[in-house]
Amino acid sequence: MHEEITGIILAGGRATRMGGEDKGLVPVAGIPLYQYVLARLRPQVGPVAINANRNQAQYRESGLPIIGDLTPDFSGPLAGMLAGLKYATTEWVVFVPCDVPDFPTTLVEQLWQQKGNAMAAYASDGERAHPTLALLHTRLATQLGDFLARGERKLMLFLDAAGAQQVAFVGQSTAFHNLNTQEDCRRWLLEKGIAHE
Repeated sequence: MHEEITGIILAGGRATRMGGEDKGLVPVAGIPLYQYVLARLRPQVGPVAINANRNQAQYRESGLPIIGDLTPDFSGPLAGMLAGLKYATTEWVVFVPCDVPDFPTTLVEQLWQQKGNAMAAYASDGERAHPTLALLHTRLATQLGDFLARGERKLMLFLDAAGAQQVAFVGQSTAFHNLNTQEDCRRWLLEKGIAHE
């Protein structure tokens, strides 16, 4: 457990593939999807907060701090990351999306151990990058703010510019599956052997 790292759950998107429903709040076996992510994240970090732009009262029921984007235009995960970097009181912040309930239980440890001297690190499954699962130093806030102010939105572009280290979790590709649709949620429950409501 890394007490000196803040964990931020990114739940600020529009969730267009979930029919516009707030993805983190979609009930999966009667439990909001973000709660599965939170259960996975909590043992790996110190303070935890949720980045959400809608339904903040519902997220507040978790008892966690809720932080909204600093820009009003749903500018993607980078906006949530900027809000998280500015919110955190720790030097390092790890980000995970609200729709990847099986991300590795060693995510934070591996990103931390393998970042080297980089100011950022992000996960890959050995074949594909998963840049929304990332560890960033709060000193990147200024660079990220400038990046967004220029109208840039691409997460990988920013991580490359920041000299981020890619950390491969080989043989764990299923750990990075994100649940985009109700069908994805149903399939995940079947795989987990969790009873349907």
